[in-house]
Amino acid sequence: MSMMRGGGHGGRISSGDFDAQRAANAQAPAVPHLLRRIAGLFVPHRRSIVFTIALVLVGAALSVIPPLLTQQAFDRGLFPESGTPNVPVLFWLVSGMVALWIASAGVGVWQTYLTATVGNKVMGALRMRLFAHLQRMELAFFTRTKTGVIQSRLQNDVGGVASVLNNTISSVLGNTVTVIAAVVAMLLLSWQMTIVAVVLLPLLVIAQRRVGQVRAKIAGQTQESLSDMTAITQEALSVSGILLAKSFNQQRAETHRYGDENRNQISLQVRQQMSGQWFFAIVQIFLSIIPAIIYLVAAYLILGGVPITAGTIVAFTTVQSRLLFPTVGLLRVVLDLQTSGALFARIFEYLDLKPAITDSPAAAKVDESRVGHVAFDDVTFTYPDGEADKPTLRGVSFELQPGQFAAFVGPSGAGKTTVSYLVPRLYEATKGSVRFAGADVRDLEHEDLMRHVGIVSQETYLFHATIGDNLRYAKPDATDAELERAARAANIHETIASFPDGYDTVVGERGYRLSGGEKQRIAIARVMLKDPPVLVLDEATSALDSISERVVQAALDAAARGRTTISIAHRLSTVRDADVIFVLDHGRIVEQGTHEELLALDGIYTTLNQQQAAPIDALGT
Repeated sequence: MSMMRGGGHGGRISSGDFDAQRAANAQAPAVPHLLRRIAGLFVPHRRSIVFTIALVLVGAALSVIPPLLTQQAFDRGLFPESGTPNVPVLFWLVSGMVALWIASAGVGVWQTYLTATVGNKVMGALRMRLFAHLQRMELAFFTRTKTGVIQSRLQNDVGGVASVLNNTISSVLGNTVTVIAAVVAMLLLSWQMTIVAVVLLPLLVIAQRRVGQVRAKIAGQTQESLSDMTAITQEALSVSGILLAKSFNQQRAETHRYGDENRNQISLQVRQQMSGQWFFAIVQIFLSIIPAIIYLVAAYLILGGVPITAGTIVAFTTVQSRLLFPTVGLLRVVLDLQTSGALFARIFEYLDLKPAITDSPAAAKVDESRVGHVAFDDVTFTYPDGEADKPTLRGVSFELQPGQFAAFVGPSGAGKTTVSYLVPRLYEATKGSVRFAGADVRDLEHEDLMRHVGIVSQETYLFHATIGDNLRYAKPDATDAELERAARAANIHETIASFPDGYDTVVGERGYRLSGGEKQRIAIARVMLKDPPVLVLDEATSALDSISERVVQAALDAAARGRTTISIAHRLSTVRDADVIFVLDHGRIVEQGTHEELLALDGIYTTLNQQQAAPIDALGT
């Protein structure tokens, strides 16, 4: 219940709300200095980039020399003034062209390797930076954000900019230099024909900018749709999602839900691919008909007395034809940059999120001499998206000494689980202070605080890995003997030993190959391997049957021995022997004492005890 308050919706949002949310998210978020920040990603690779630029310049220079040699081949080799082909001169000119083509190909391969290396390193670093940043986000962020949406930002958005990161440097520089060199070569051959060849290029640049804006908008919508598809996949194809769909016979509904989003994704992908196609078709037509126009212009120039040789015309049209591909390539790269701007903006939007829980500049280590001491001083807490006038906890105060066993009980929604969140600072108190080992948790290094706290929750999470790997999550360097010792303490070693693969048994996603009691005892063994001085038990047995509960409770009792233990309990039978029991109601501690003392008060605790002890028929069912 408390998690739901922190997480938001109690069910699926309506289609109207969904459409409104999509419309709001379709546009790329406004990120200041976007281009500067994208350029900053390449700063660590300055040397490689400088070398790549040098190769690009060399490659561009090599690409424009052969047409000039072509002119000489025609005018000095094939059709010299003597009228007889000069084969030796032609041989050396052709040999020079072949050598230049080979050198150009070698430079191109080297350049591709460097750009691919830099691009993938930048993309990998960006992915790691985003993942590490998400790891630092507070629990509230994950309770209000779908896991699939987060996965999509990490995979689809970062993957979507891969081609830009890989090709931008070489494409922009290479094509720009090639275009400039080609124009220079054309000017050297004939400035009159050059004006005719490039007169409409500025109009193409203006048109390209408009196409880029349209594609950027579609790109934002496409990535939002991919996020929705990833979220649906994560929800519907997880073990829990499949069980739910089969239990309620909703497989067709889930398929229909995925199909709707898939059709939307297809439509967006087609729109994105087609946006600008007519533009590029016009560009290609324009650049392709230029040679024919050049022939006419050359004829008029010759008739006007301008000395133009056949070799000049051939060389000019050769250079101009080579202008086609770099010009189109340059326009496409600029268009891709505009489109990817929407993806970069989504990535930087997440990177700009500020974790609500961070270490203060003067954060200190936990005082080992007072470890185990836990206290709440007039704590009031409201979940981030909750109503300010309806806090979950109101003025809660208590103090626990090292080694003390404290239980928190009360009606559903009373705020019990919230107490377990505030001790390890998974959430931060709105008012008052939570003290650990004598210090306010806000003044402690969070990693060091978490090192001293072990948590066993109702929902046990196991990775799709072996039992041994799941246990070593608490202590990566643990020996086999330490694993066995922790498993014996949690009453699970004999069960593990009975499996054919023992500690190498793969538990399946979320541990679904194990029973609830087995998963819970493995989770307890994992915490015992961590060996924390403070243990938080959040309704660790409430989802188990009575037989499993007794076995797990015995393991929990062993785990709690010698530690400060905070137990959030639904079943009062599990905390009868607690040193102190706090009864919460509407966010306040209304009663406290031992089991016997609370029964003597004849208050809320007594009522809860009677309700749980009464036969089902007595409850009016």
